Amino acid sequence: MKLLIVTGLSGAGKTMAIRYLEDMGFFCVDNLPPKLILQFVKLCEQSEGRIDRVAIVVDIRGRGFFDDLLGCLSEMKDEGYTYEILFLEASDNVLIKRYKESRRAHPLVKEGRIISGIQKERERLETIREIADHIIDTSNLYPKQLKENLVELFHDNQNNEGLLISIISFGFKHGILLDADLVFDVRFLPNPFYVDELKIHTGQKPEVRDYVFKFPETKEFMDKLVDMINFLIPYYEKEGKLQLVVGIGCTGGMHRSVAIGDALYNILQDKGYRVSVEHRDIADG
Repeated sequence: MKLLIVTGLSGAGKTMAIRYLEDMGFFCVDNLPPKLILQFVKLCEQSEGRIDRVAIVVDIRGRGFFDDLLGCLSEMKDEGYTYEILFLEASDNVLIKRYKESRRAHPLVKEGRIISGIQKERERLETIREIADHIIDTSNLYPKQLKENLVELFHDNQNNEGLLISIISFGFKHGILLDADLVFDVRFLPNPFYVDELKIHTGQKPEVRDYVFKFPETKEFMDKLVDMINFLIPYYEKEGKLQLVVGIGCTGGMHRSVAIGDALYNILQDKGYRVSVEHRDIADG
């Protein structure tokens, strides 16, 4: 089991980091008292592999409990557990600005100057910073850049099965696909609905599929569509994206979008991608 201890200065981005780690497949716990870490890890071991990546945020919000962290980490090593420590920090100026923008008091100085709290916190965290495996200074990082740093450090290519591409056909008359990342409108293709012998069938029927794909514009569209998705996938993976939802829409969601969706599914599956296909409106076209 991979165990990551996340700590660092208040306001340096730990909350944002834990959200990104969760998206990357970590089971995340925020503000856990250090003395409970070993017990929690042992509990995760009983999940029979369902929990194999854990990230725990431990910081000075734990008040007096935080001072137990070094001793608890030493105890974990004695019992044979391995872990990594991620330490987030930022400059005093940036931290003060963030506190003023959020209108929150520093945890160590509820009624005093923010800078005093930051200085006290740096002193208390000095020892844990010295043993950290990874230190990220978020002073000049946008959220997107912080995410890229975390993906580079902790994205598990061996255990992660890769980006899941979900292809969903739909009919525009039933409403656009709200959760799609990419939407392609195939209403420009000739419509089997207006062919009497094809009207009652769906795009999964060979005769409907053959009709849709007999037109040169269909083949050209498919070539361009597959080329675009092939181009985009590495960049989505670099961003740490876990699922790409591709919507294929026609008028009713029964003929053209279904045929195109199934064809795209087969092409991407043959290329070795993780892919699924769903036809949202096939029964209501």
